[in-house]
Amino acid sequence: MASIKNIFKPRTEEDGAFFYAVKKIIVYRPKNIQLFVEAFTHRSMNEKSKEGNAINYERMEFLGDAILSTIIASHLYKKVPSGNEGYLTKMRSKVVSREHLNELGKDLNLIRLVRSAIPTNQFGENIHGNVFEALVGAIYLDRGFKYCEKFIYKRVIKPYVDIQKLEGKIISYKSLFIEWCQKNKTPFKFNVYEDTGNDTLKHFAVKLKLENEIVAKARATSKKKAEESAAKRAYYKLQRRIDSEMA
Repeated sequence: MASIKNIFKPRTEEDGAFFYAVKKIIVYRPKNIQLFVEAFTHRSMNEKSKEGNAINYERMEFLGDAILSTIIASHLYKKVPSGNEGYLTKMRSKVVSREHLNELGKDLNLIRLVRSAIPTNQFGENIHGNVFEALVGAIYLDRGFKYCEKFIYKRVIKPYVDIQKLEGKIISYKSLFIEWCQKNKTPFKFNVYEDTGNDTLKHFAVKLKLENEIVAKARATSKKKAEESAAKRAYYKLQRRIDSEMA
């Protein structure tokens, strides 16, 4: 039997600060703080359980992703009774898009709590959304589905899920541009090439052609980002035409 001394043993200053930081974010007192420690542990820490299993946020991220998607789907199903399957799927995708989850993680400043063996400024943008999903997974394991619903309603649905605004929100400019071109049977091409220049990191440049005419150029650290950026510039250049023909 644990002694009274051990039961009331004070936390270290660091543990106490982490506990209260988590409590403030999730708006309830965690039952098992170790779940949240795991949710904020990066794989670079290389920690393992007694059974030899990795301790980091990646498994909780997988769990949180599924729970978040379910809760948002349920909310949209109730909120928009006239929405068909395609409409609801599209709207859910806008709420749980990687870009939006990264924004949520940043708004809560979750990265300040991440335990990592490498500087957090070396991580890509997706660290913010990944940790947010892991946090949802930890809440589910700590207190169950109802607590997840309360958290997501407070931190996601109430401040961010405006149906009218979501309807006009573009998830991927590249997808929209391709859809518009295919609808109008207009030939297009993303010409991608390496463009390192004087940068330390490798960069890629894109020339976006529409009917053999270059309509936009962009440059980024990945092909995907460069293409998305070029498509976004092309959209704003041709916005009136695209919006009228996609309406």
